[in-house]
Amino acid sequence: MLLLDIFLEPLKYNFMQRSLIVAILVGLLCSIVGSFLMVQRLSMLGDAISHSVMPGLAIAFSLEAPMLLGALLAAIMSTIAISWINDQFSIKEDTAIGIVFASFFALGITLITIIQKEHKIDLNHFLFGNILGVTAEDVLNTAIITSIVLFIIILLYKELLFYTFDSLGAATIGLPVKELNFGLMTLVALTTVASMKAVGVVLVLALLIIPTATAYLLVSRLNEIMTIGSALGILSSIIGMYISYFFNIPSGPAIVLVSSSFFCLVILRERINSYIKVYFKDS
Repeated sequence: MLLLDIFLEPLKYNFMQRSLIVAILVGLLCSIVGSFLMVQRLSMLGDAISHSVMPGLAIAFSLEAPMLLGALLAAIMSTIAISWINDQFSIKEDTAIGIVFASFFALGITLITIIQKEHKIDLNHFLFGNILGVTAEDVLNTAIITSIVLFIIILLYKELLFYTFDSLGAATIGLPVKELNFGLMTLVALTTVASMKAVGVVLVLALLIIPTATAYLLVSRLNEIMTIGSALGILSSIIGMYISYFFNIPSGPAIVLVSSSFFCLVILRERINSYIKVYFKDS
């Protein structure tokens, strides 16, 4: 009965209901999209795009335009810039990602600092999230973005799967590799925008990578990584929200710390299993 009371208490409040819905959607979305990034070893791409939304947020605030639109346009512009630099010059993709990441993030911080001086407001929630402040409109926007991204992944799953594991082979059989690469970056951009309210741009990478990395230690097939990663992402989001509520700590960091704890537990399990195997082999 006590456990049931603990579970139900936060649900009495509308803001917690909205926050939990967003947290669950973000945990699901980040884990699925992050699976492609981790398998391709493109974690830096998620970091770059997540930080690249900052100029768009600042400009949208100055123009009194929707923040979501500003963030999305900035994220898409960063993906276009990365693709253009990579295609037009003899620069590797990770270098192009680093250039765009640093440039966009520096511009965003500069613009936000200027805005804060002029308007005397705190825009740091863009960096670290403010999931407890989500509105019904935010819930709807997150649900729409999640639905769009998941629909595209289901629709192009076979092509994305082939491209993720063997881009050269995909190009050989005639798949539009450049378009698939740009499409994947666009999905990361949409995921970043959907996750912005929950954990902020600083911690989006953690939700994109940690649950899928944990799943990768347990299974090897991409669909299994997505399934287990999604379960871990959702569970981390729910537990993190409850910890945030009862212990009065920031929600975004709490979610990420829970996810990191799952990763540490799996590492510990793997290490113990390896020691046991060595012990019985030697004995």
